[in-house]
Amino acid sequence: MPGFLLHFGATVLCAHAGQAQPTSPNPRVLVSGQPIVLQPMPYMLAGCPFLTPAGNPLPCVTATWVTGATRVLSNGLPVLLLDSQAICAPNGTPLMITVTQTRVTGM
Repeated sequence: MPGFLLHFGATVLCAHAGQAQPTSPNPRVLVSGQPIVLQPMPYMLAGCPFLTPAGNPLPCVTATWVTGATRVLSNGLPVLLLDSQAICAPNGTPLMITVTQTRVTGM
């Protein structure tokens, strides 16, 4: 499915509202003046308040993207799109892309 390209300034949250940021954006391609993000690059999370049913903290720490663009590559790697899916570690919850640029689409 086509979707907007994910860029460094996009708002990405874990399912518990922790803030996610890419570890290494791709500076070769800019959209809205900011670098795009590629699928193999993990995200780091901060501020995840998740607790286990026993009350022990188990916050989301990193996220790995499992889907990306199928037709748009940068440096030979798939770019991330608005509909890309990621899984957080260590608890397996998803990431949610809430805000991204709306000028450039990919597939």
